[in-house]
Amino acid sequence: MAALRGTRNPHARKCTPVSSVPCALPCILKIEFLEANMSQKSTIGLQTFLAFDFGIKRTGVAAGNRLTRTASPQLTITANNDQRLAAVGLRVKEWQPDALVVGVPFHPDGAAHENTARARKFARQLRATFSLPVFEVDERYSTTEAIASGAKDADAASACIILEQFLRSLPDE
Repeated sequence: MAALRGTRNPHARKCTPVSSVPCALPCILKIEFLEANMSQKSTIGLQTFLAFDFGIKRTGVAAGNRLTRTASPQLTITANNDQRLAAVGLRVKEWQPDALVVGVPFHPDGAAHENTARARKFARQLRATFSLPVFEVDERYSTTEAIASGAKDADAASACIILEQFLRSLPDE
């Protein structure tokens, strides 16, 4: 499982990740692979992705592809535990992605917290259940950014932000 951490712009450039409404939040400028055994080479050949913004009650979902480097929101999953994995299984069957992406939250200073561990556990469950590559992306501020953009479903919009951030980090093939 690869973990990615974004480096934020200290000058807080404006961005338009999900809608035409600019946000005043720091943009992700760079994504680094955190685990030594993963690299950008491990993404070669992967074209389609499903991303998840994990939450205890709601899990946002987005689908996207490497060619356009864009993501589209999907129906948010409102199930938990085993029901959540079953709902994810239906999405995996429907979209047949090459890999999965999970947003992992951190405190603004980069420190982990309870939801960090929960999201990482979810990522491990996905990897074990679906036998697909699973990438973890630092998702600090993604929900705030989604809300600021006026998204109707902040969880799905956050999953889009997470996936588009990941897709922008991939090398051209």
